[in-house]
Amino acid sequence: MRIYKILLRTEWTAAQAAGQFQGSAIDLQDGYIHFSTAAQARETARRYFVWLKDLVVLEVEGDDLGPALRWEPSRGGDLFPHLYAPLAVADVKAVHEAPLDADGVPEMPA
Repeated sequence: MRIYKILLRTEWTAAQAAGQFQGSAIDLQDGYIHFSTAAQARETARRYFVWLKDLVVLEVEGDDLGPALRWEPSRGGDLFPHLYAPLAVADVKAVHEAPLDADGVPEMPA
């Protein structure tokens, strides 16, 4: 299953230089990298990234991440993918632009 990580372009650029993504500030605080499924990504964008510019969305094959990826309950009891390890840049299948829509919500990949 494909999972998605919304982040600042500067964070992605730094990850590319390092060869891995350690996480955004909230990820580092919580001890894991937050991901969303395709069905969850728009609401994640609306709740946490509204009016933030210069974002990208990483697309990752969750099945490739092994046991470090755990599905845990979060908003409303939905299970969200959480990665308890750095994300290797090589594991990123695609990087999508996330322009803001008219309501300031970053657009998610189709």
